[in-house]
Amino acid sequence: MSKSKILYAEDDQTIAFLIQDSLENHYDIHYCSDGKSAMEAFNNNDFDICLLDIMMPKMDGFELAQYIRNKNSDIPIIFISAKSLKEDRIKGLKIGADDYLVKPFSIEELILKIEIFLKRSRKIDVQSSNYTVGSFSFDPKNYILQDKNGKEVSLTQRESDLLLLFIKNKNSVLKRQEILNAIWGDDDYFMGRSLDVFISRLRKIFSDEESIAIENIHGVGFRFAEKTDKK
Repeated sequence: MSKSKILYAEDDQTIAFLIQDSLENHYDIHYCSDGKSAMEAFNNNDFDICLLDIMMPKMDGFELAQYIRNKNSDIPIIFISAKSLKEDRIKGLKIGADDYLVKPFSIEELILKIEIFLKRSRKIDVQSSNYTVGSFSFDPKNYILQDKNGKEVSLTQRESDLLLLFIKNKNSVLKRQEILNAIWGDDDYFMGRSLDVFISRLRKIFSDEESIAIENIHGVGFRFAEKTDKK
């Protein structure tokens, strides 16, 4: 079996050498020392996952991640950065990153995170049938919501996974820990913040849908409530 291909962007040569040396036995690593060359590499190759530093020359990691996410809504993106402020983490997650590791971190933790997201991106058991959600048609295989006028809204893989989980548990309360473990395989604090970001985006998408509500059950979790008209 061929190795999964990783785009790794990092301007610190010492850290880059250590991480490459630790990962190259497991993965095919394409290393770039600045954001601009990483963007060009992304355009010219098919990658399975992206590892991005934030503070890089020519193009920073946030800008690079935004570019990648606009081009590909489902490729996993993990930030690896010395920037540890909560605001930076939240910004990264809002851009569409799947995780955010603060330096220094263990290689074992990084490999675990990589494997979690690679396994999710390799899943082929997503049902091909579409779902009706209010006035939208939801295609979970291609991460697309289409409104009644034919306008499409592209979701990230994580948003699509979350919406599908809600649909399959419609009108039932889902605990935060259940959602985090089902979508990310982890229930730590920052995955919880990522969940909140994705729920906010889904709420915004369905804001004009009177029959749809993502209810916050205080101290417990969420309920995806869908009202049906009874004639």
